[in-house]
Amino acid sequence: MSVRRWRAIQRDIVECEQCPRLREHCTEVAAKRRRMYADQEYWGRPVPSFGTAPAGLFILGLAPAAHGANRTGRMFTGDSSGDWLYEALHRFGFANQAASRDKDDGLVITNCVVSASAHCAPPQNKPTTTELDACRPYLIRELELLQPAVVLVLGRIAWDSYLKSLPALGGQVPKPKPTFAHNQVVELPAGAPVLQSYHPSRQNTNTGRLTRAMWHAVFRKARKMVDGG
Repeated sequence: MSVRRWRAIQRDIVECEQCPRLREHCTEVAAKRRRMYADQEYWGRPVPSFGTAPAGLFILGLAPAAHGANRTGRMFTGDSSGDWLYEALHRFGFANQAASRDKDDGLVITNCVVSASAHCAPPQNKPTTTELDACRPYLIRELELLQPAVVLVLGRIAWDSYLKSLPALGGQVPKPKPTFAHNQVVELPAGAPVLQSYHPSRQNTNTGRLTRAMWHAVFRKARKMVDGG
């Protein structure tokens, strides 16, 4: 496993300028800031994946939040979705602490990488198909290098993005296309088995569509799969 190659991928992500709409949005958000974060300097660039190689668990989300990861520069850090994610990673032995506030808070994740289908914060949290396609080569490079034991996709967009990476990983999308369902495991003709979950967005957690018990059940299963159970 090449740590040098992993770092090169992350440098390429941070330096990416392929999507003008996303770069403009991230820069504008970083310049205006929210009043509660007025004293903070926003990251305002593509957000690299968090974690190091090797990693048995690969978590694929949607995109950085405008005032979360786009502010802090670390995936799922500085917003409520991150609160849910890192609490679960800590509970099931993938993180040294449950809180994720900023890049200097001492958080370390082990045998795990947190990535995204798009590495720039999109307007209304909705990247276009073209923007997702432009970001996918980074995902493919990460998966080729890591070869994780389990891929955990958070939401349908992440699921679709992972499926579209299969041809480059040596497989094809099965027909009919596998469905998406919370806490479902899908075995595919190439790559790792995929564990599906609803995204821990407020839209899901505040409405009860995703409860803590449901969320923890996913990570309990992920832990068992990574450990070879």
